[in-house]
Amino acid sequence: MLISPVFLYLFLGEKRQNAGLGHVLGLKATGLVPAVAVSLLLTAVLFLGPLCAQGLAGLRRLCTEPLVQAANLQNLIWLRNHVVAPLSEEFTFRACMLPLLLQCFRPMTAVFVCPLFFGVAHFHHMVERMKNGLDFRRALIVSCFQFMYTTMFGAYSAFLFVRTGHFAAPLTAHIFCNHMGFPDFAEILTYKDPRRACLVCLFVLGLAAWCLLLVPLTNPAWFGNQLHWRK
Repeated sequence: MLISPVFLYLFLGEKRQNAGLGHVLGLKATGLVPAVAVSLLLTAVLFLGPLCAQGLAGLRRLCTEPLVQAANLQNLIWLRNHVVAPLSEEFTFRACMLPLLLQCFRPMTAVFVCPLFFGVAHFHHMVERMKNGLDFRRALIVSCFQFMYTTMFGAYSAFLFVRTGHFAAPLTAHIFCNHMGFPDFAEILTYKDPRRACLVCLFVLGLAAWCLLLVPLTNPAWFGNQLHWRK
């Protein structure tokens, strides 16, 4: 994380050098609040179904308990997942890597190239799974599945960075997604109709709304982003 900006600075083109390293990294005040708000809104819409399922299970109230929050702040795994990992990964893969890729590819191409590196970087969890008792085959299957969904998230995160020009936008989305975890689709089956049918509709509605809102709500002009996005 500390070394990445050095490579970014050394290999920046003249246009981005003139803009300043902080601006290239997405560390700027202009449009910061809208970038965070839009990122949070879009990600919450995407997780509409899981949020409602957690509400029905009473997990929302548990998460807001002061004692639970105090315990989380003393838990190194929680801090890794919610603070260290989002901060270091978004800074390295989005703020530092994407500007370099944008010098070689059009924005939408870079959005789908960058997450491949991000997905592969999660394969180290395979070692952790094998230490916890999984055999090689199952650990590989789980790691490949993780590669798939981390790559998909990486594309979304990269899109937020390229469209808003703010490091805070993908960081917010990453923290929210790590907090929610991968949606537990099997949990829907534990409910009976009509509650089960409503949850299925909310999962589909959240995904559809996210697809419809993603481009309109990330208009680069709203965030003062003239550097990273071009048609």
